[in-house]
Amino acid sequence: MNSKHVEDLIDLALAEDLSAGDPTTESLIAADSTGAAEIVSRQTGVLAGIDTALAVFSRIDPSLEARALEEDGATLAPGDSLARVEGAVASILKAERTALNFLYRLCGVATLASVYSSAVHGTGARIIDTRKTTPGMRALEKAAVRAGGAFNHRQNLGDGVLIKDNHIAALAAQGTGLRQVVELARAGAAHTLRVEVEVESIEQAKEALAGGAEILLLDNMDVPTMTEAVRLAQGRAITEASGGITLATVRDVAETGVDLISVGELTHSAPGFNVSLEFEDG
Repeated sequence: MNSKHVEDLIDLALAEDLSAGDPTTESLIAADSTGAAEIVSRQTGVLAGIDTALAVFSRIDPSLEARALEEDGATLAPGDSLARVEGAVASILKAERTALNFLYRLCGVATLASVYSSAVHGTGARIIDTRKTTPGMRALEKAAVRAGGAFNHRQNLGDGVLIKDNHIAALAAQGTGLRQVVELARAGAAHTLRVEVEVESIEQAKEALAGGAEILLLDNMDVPTMTEAVRLAQGRAITEASGGITLATVRDVAETGVDLISVGELTHSAPGFNVSLEFEDG
């Protein structure tokens, strides 16, 4: 994923590190010194962001030869080599931290997505992400979610109609009921967009369905209530579970029969992934 947006993001990241130069490298490493290094995994997980990491090296020095040894989505074990970089040692050193930072973040997202997806295997439920992403990093983080075997929800607000609790509350203050809110959304939205409604009770689910909701977002429901909501929506709307779902609870949620389970943790709280760059001897 080497879009103009990603190139700009790389430039911003490099500016953070190199705006005042690199006096350590410049004082220690001869300009004509060459070598080779590999990026190595230090833990078990899933690879994501390798093209972005390698693009960092090329951005620093187009003469560097950087190639991936694994593709995004690959399962990693400690000691696995992910990529190899050859050329000017000074350039490799200047790019090292920024490249690893991208991998640290994106492999962490992919690995957590894989863990969640494995937890619901065989249930028919899909794990999806949310818009709770790092500012500027959304496209990369959502690609990492896919690399980990999960799926994307909306990329942005324009991807669908999602009537949230605050939309409902704002209109309720004007005397508009939930069914009418859904009908207004359906009337105003393009025919290509589905209308999803956040509901917190069986009563709200019934109202939303009566208004023509195509997706029910079952927010912070306990398992018995969610099971009843899924039964109610069967054949009428897609169901999405959301709110406070963890690895300890996700299997029980999936077994209610929901179609989708949205997990903000995939992007807002994914732990970093341990990778390092190692120069070859000699």
